[in-house]
Amino acid sequence: MHAELKSVFDRYFEIVHADTESLRQEVYRLRYQVYVLEAGFERPEDFPDGLERDAFDARADHYLLRHRATGLYAATARMILPDPDDPMRPYPIELHCRIDADKKVARPEQRLRLGEVSRFAVSKAFKRRLGEGGSTGGLAEQVDRYLQPDERRILPHLSIGLLAAAVRSMHMHGLTYCYAAMEMALFRLVTHLGLAFHPIGPTVEYHGPRLPCLTHANESLPNIKRIAPPLWALMTDDGRYACGTE
Repeated sequence: MHAELKSVFDRYFEIVHADTESLRQEVYRLRYQVYVLEAGFERPEDFPDGLERDAFDARADHYLLRHRATGLYAATARMILPDPDDPMRPYPIELHCRIDADKKVARPEQRLRLGEVSRFAVSKAFKRRLGEGGSTGGLAEQVDRYLQPDERRILPHLSIGLLAAAVRSMHMHGLTYCYAAMEMALFRLVTHLGLAFHPIGPTVEYHGPRLPCLTHANESLPNIKRIAPPLWALMTDDGRYACGTE
């Protein structure tokens, strides 16, 4: 992990807090492109307005990654937040996965500091390797015109940018625990990078194979800082969003 990771990432991409209705529309539009048109995980007829949404969006904090040169939104993710009036209100992972009894976040005071990162969506135009076929919406050619050598090098780190957005959200909302139902490729990536996402149940089939995981900011962030300080700098914006408690 080279020392210039944060500066290179920031040169080409911006983490955008989707805290307005117009920005959330961009989130849902990008999710429709990825989850409905590209992956086929959802049915087009369920989203006639071209915006992919579900019941958890109302209690979620949404983020986008914006490509600076084109102004296009390359990726999105959300952090589902606890319900202060009902801490036991379930998260998607608790509805779709079987969580081991001894690994559940069960106490109300813990659940008030628990979120779930989900709906990772990266536009095919940005995640594809050079030389592969075009993407839905005809964005590939438009994007490639702006790709410089450093940009091609940073594209594999878009998932890290989304995780950085998740860390930002955890910091802003005082969260220390985080659920995630991960694709195996993402799980292998975060494990390699030092993010301590621990499996808490068996793999299930939900939009592809997913492994239910849990992390604690007080374990993951110090571990990343020890293993890969440049990655920690990107994930926490040089410590500005170092969520968790001592």
